[in-house]
Amino acid sequence: MSNVFFGIAIGSVAWGIVSALAMVSYISNRGHKISIVFFRLLIFKYIHQYSELTTQEHGRPGAWFYSFIASMTLALVCVIIGVLLK
Repeated sequence: MSNVFFGIAIGSVAWGIVSALAMVSYISNRGHKISIVFFRLLIFKYIHQYSELTTQEHGRPGAWFYSFIASMTLALVCVIIGVLLK
């Protein structure tokens, strides 16, 4: 049973990566420089920039921000449940 939760966690992390890449693409199209070399170190900076840009444009953070937060939260919860069931 714990393998099901670990599988869901892996899928959630994959969706979180897709969400992060979509946010980076968005801020790149808005003229912000993206460092490919330090991408993994700066990903949270880029997510914060996406949140600020979309808040300025639309009054609230964009959908990809919420998608990232939800997928990473689901992954964390599923890993915890999977570990407890093991």
